[in-house]
Amino acid sequence: MAETIFTKIINREIPAEILHDDELALAFRDISPQAPVHVLIIPKEPIESLATLQTEHQALAGHLLLLAAKLARQLGLTNGYRLVTNIGSDGGQSVPHLHFHLLGGRELSWPPG
Repeated sequence: MAETIFTKIINREIPAEILHDDELALAFRDISPQAPVHVLIIPKEPIESLATLQTEHQALAGHLLLLAAKLARQLGLTNGYRLVTNIGSDGGQSVPHLHFHLLGGRELSWPPG
């Protein structure tokens, strides 16, 4: 997989407001937030999207979801939040590196787009 902006953030080549960093994942604030809270949660392993996850990624996928719930609690999203991943160009994926958008801090409408 080609280097992406997320790879550069993981490698600290470009700055980000990092909220969480461990051996498997990184979470940071989106530079173009779509809600009062907009955090991106990414694996450090270069996986293109949810569609390319394999069975060997099961523990990593669980780690990312649990991290999202932990961050939501830490950020005070007690009235709810949305966790979104875009897959492919028709799904709105702009960076070919698996990532989850944690959105909250206001009432979110449906359908999203």
